[in-house]
Amino acid sequence: MVVKFVLQLVFKNTIALAIPLLLFCHTKSLAQVGSAGELNYHRAFSQIDSLLSLSSTPPKAFKKAVYEVENAFYNNELPFEIFDADIQRLVSFIDIVRQSDSISYTHRDKSSIESYAAIFKVMTDSNYFDIENTLYLHEPFSYDFDDVFGQEDWSQMFVTKLLATNKGNCHSLPYLYKILAEELGEKAHLALAPNHIYIKHHSKKTGWYNTELTSGSFPIDAWLMASGYIHLDAIRNGVYMDTLSQKESLALTLVDLAKGYERKFGVQDGAFMLKAANRALEVNPDFINALLLKAETQKKLFENEMLLRGMKNPNDLIEQSEEYRNLFLEMQNFYVKIHKLGYRQMPEEMYVDWLMSLEKEKERYKNKAIPVE
Repeated sequence: MVVKFVLQLVFKNTIALAIPLLLFCHTKSLAQVGSAGELNYHRAFSQIDSLLSLSSTPPKAFKKAVYEVENAFYNNELPFEIFDADIQRLVSFIDIVRQSDSISYTHRDKSSIESYAAIFKVMTDSNYFDIENTLYLHEPFSYDFDDVFGQEDWSQMFVTKLLATNKGNCHSLPYLYKILAEELGEKAHLALAPNHIYIKHHSKKTGWYNTELTSGSFPIDAWLMASGYIHLDAIRNGVYMDTLSQKESLALTLVDLAKGYERKFGVQDGAFMLKAANRALEVNPDFINALLLKAETQKKLFENEMLLRGMKNPNDLIEQSEEYRNLFLEMQNFYVKIHKLGYRQMPEEMYVDWLMSLEKEKERYKNKAIPVE
């Protein structure tokens, strides 16, 4: 039954002012392939790999990795100073909120909870800031329901796009939150759900709790499970609803890097994609995003070879080529592992409905014990 499932699964049918506008208007077709463009991706891989190779993750490493991913996509034309400028502007806003607001929380992690509360307020509320006698209105970030998975434009997933437009998704919003928290010297743990990323925090008062930036709320775990696409095996195996370590968060950016590479250059011989997936799997052999990247890359390589040879039946290629027979067997093993870990694919329409369910039923899914409200 598992093999049948696998076969069906595999073969079924103010940065905005500073950065040139063309960076946010990436064409839907493949970018022109050239050694310089691909070299940018190999350089970014080396930068992230060097961060992963350190015995302890340095402060603000995640910001560096996110920058490398987006800069590679933008052909090495995104100055770090520009990327960092809006982040520092937000940090200054957060500092103002943190100093002016007081929350009724008395445990010894009060300073951290105040930082989280200030980040949340800046990201989800309208705020006026008086800086050097100039009044600034900072509008809250909102969810962008256009191209939610970046299928037409991969830059939809980027922090730079979020900062430029004030609109983001479940990829860019938690990424920015984590970056801001680490700028303040605090921890922010990314956590995964199907097609989704959110933040998990720990407080001395309440223990672990969820921070959802797409809706500006603190949902209980029941909401995350409400879609029916989080299998219990995925929870038991730590695939979903568990905190990512710092190194796992960096490994996640390698998956992002590979996906950006594919958008620009296609899978090609799969070498770069597989290198990124394998490096991420060195961090965690059960890292679901990397497993999916590797299996889907192998699937595309197999299908491309079938197309090249004019074949419609995968068995024909398996019988004629030992190389692709071995590729198919490895791919099959990965899909079997992915299934056993508890992964289930969530359709985009259902994902959007799932997100909207929290907005419609905030009180039902709200964690009433959260210390930052």
